Amino acid sequence: MSIRKIVTLPDPVLRRKARKVTAFDQELHTLIDDMIETMRAAPGVGLAAPQVADSRRVVVVEYAEEDEDADENRQPPKKLYVFVNPEITEASEEQETGIEGCLSIPDLVGEVSRHSRVTIKGFNRHGKPIRLKASGWLARIFQHEIDHLDGIVYPDRATRVWKPTAEEAETIRD
Repeated sequence: MSIRKIVTLPDPVLRRKARKVTAFDQELHTLIDDMIETMRAAPGVGLAAPQVADSRRVVVVEYAEEDEDADENRQPPKKLYVFVNPEITEASEEQETGIEGCLSIPDLVGEVSRHSRVTIKGFNRHGKPIRLKASGWLARIFQHEIDHLDGIVYPDRATRVWKPTAEEAETIRD
C-alpha cells in the first residue's frame, strides 16, 4: 500500500466522467488499498478514484455517526465502506444544507444542499453486489464522492463558497 498524490483543481481528471470498473483484479485491489491509506493520511472521510488521478468508478468512505450521549473518549468506531461502480438508486425529497470541504479543493468550503437519505448500490472489491441505505452526513459524504465520479465538484452545487477562518476550519474539521 502507498499514499497517492491527491490531485486538485484545475486537474482535468476531476472534470471527467469516470469509467465503469469491469475487472475486479489485483490492480483494483491495490487502487482501493492505496485510496484507503491516502484518505486516512489526508485526513478525510471519503475519497473517489479521480482524486488520485485514476478515472475509474471507485469510492471509499470511512465515517462514524457521532453519539451525543457518549463521552469524548468513547465515540463509536468508524466504519469503512468500499463501493465499486456506485449508483444512487433512491433519494429522499427532503434535503439538508451543510458545509462541505474537499481534499481536491484545499482551503475552501461551501454550503451545499444534499438529499437527507439515499440508497446506494454497487459492488464490493470482489465484485459482489452490495447496497446501503444512508442518512445524514453519511448520505452527504456518498453524494459528494459519487459526484466526483461524474466530474462534479461541490462548488458546482454550492450556494456559497468561501475561505474559512482558522476557527471555522477547526469546527469543520471536527
